[in-house]
Amino acid sequence: MKLVRWGAAGAERPGLIGDDGRLRDLSAHCGDITPEMLAPDRLARLAALAPTTLPLVTGSPRLGPPVAGIRSLIGIGLNYRDHAAEAGMALPAEPVVFSKHPGALAGPDDRLVLPRHSSKVDWEVELAVIIGSRASCVSEVEALSHIAGYAVVNDISARDWQLEGTGQWIKGKSYPGFAPLGPWLVTADAVPDPQNLRLWLEIDGKRMQDGSTADMVFGVATVVSAVSRFMALEPGDVICTGTPAGVGLGRGVFLKPGDVMTLGVEGLGTQRIEVM
Repeated sequence: MKLVRWGAAGAERPGLIGDDGRLRDLSAHCGDITPEMLAPDRLARLAALAPTTLPLVTGSPRLGPPVAGIRSLIGIGLNYRDHAAEAGMALPAEPVVFSKHPGALAGPDDRLVLPRHSSKVDWEVELAVIIGSRASCVSEVEALSHIAGYAVVNDISARDWQLEGTGQWIKGKSYPGFAPLGPWLVTADAVPDPQNLRLWLEIDGKRMQDGSTADMVFGVATVVSAVSRFMALEPGDVICTGTPAGVGLGRGVFLKPGDVMTLGVEGLGTQRIEVM
């Protein structure tokens, strides 16, 4: 099942994408796609609906982040072998955990306005894990059962803010628009193997990143289990699981006004972001 939120920013409505690829309105069945709606029993009720009985949404409305009220936005650094190699850094012995402020969230096709005081804004296509039930100190065996679904996320980063001066990662990761999420949440039952997904990113049609989640240093189950040892993961929390090689930092090239980013994860949809 593919769940979406559509409409103007701040006034999104719930929807789903049917097997025919068309957007259907879920407003008669839920007020919004909130963290509470990600509970297994509530997702099961939505999955039981026949999409063709839901009102068709015409046109091409804006899509917002597929979950409302996201409380925590967590990142995992250096989690692809080829990315660690391009950064000239050793593979971590345990997951590198950092935070992004939820105010960085944006819709999958929202325009990105570059910060005035950064000249090194970078791209990172990633697989996002969206938690569906509370996870605290869970084992790797249990971890996947706490996931509601997956989505595309672009972990946009101001490298000068992240690595220069005081070098605090959260500063370089949290500017408004630095976490486009979506286009939709694909429920976990439709992603049988999160460690076998291709992910890619292009700038103005030039392929920059082209990798596979099979190259992760720590797989999804390991990441969820490890993070749950340090904090209680709640429904709606998002974990950005790392990016493959090909980021701007490794190329010495950064985003500029007029660039167009297109990116995607196999089976999870694509994003198109104009840089302003």
